[in-house]
Amino acid sequence: MTPPLRLTLAVAAGGAIGAGARHLLGEWVPDRAAFPWTTLTINVVGSFLLALLPAVAFVRRSPIWTAALGPGLLGGFTTLSAYAEQSRSLLADDRAGAAAAYLGGTLAACLVAVVLAGLLSPRTEQDAVAAAGGDE
Repeated sequence: MTPPLRLTLAVAAGGAIGAGARHLLGEWVPDRAAFPWTTLTINVVGSFLLALLPAVAFVRRSPIWTAALGPGLLGGFTTLSAYAEQSRSLLADDRAGAAAAYLGGTLAACLVAVVLAGLLSPRTEQDAVAAAGGDE
């Protein structure tokens, strides 16, 4: 089944913004040769924000915003390809310990970010309304 064009365009627009933001952060705070901290931080923050999206009412209620902010903006912001390439580079530089720490550390930190976001998010629609100060 082909998604509606508006959803595809929302993902494309969000992805362009997310990839642009990632590029700018990489330019402003370049990864050091010793360890790719910037990419690790981008991936952890992106994972955290992606896990929070269902708690945001306007995102939850709109397929367009869900597409634009989830796979679009945050999909473009986070980067598996840079993570893989930087891991390969560390291995090529005979830095197996740093590569293992980066591979495992990124995965662990992203999972912790997702769990933390889940703990901070309302569990139900009623919880979301209560957290927003609504009556229900």
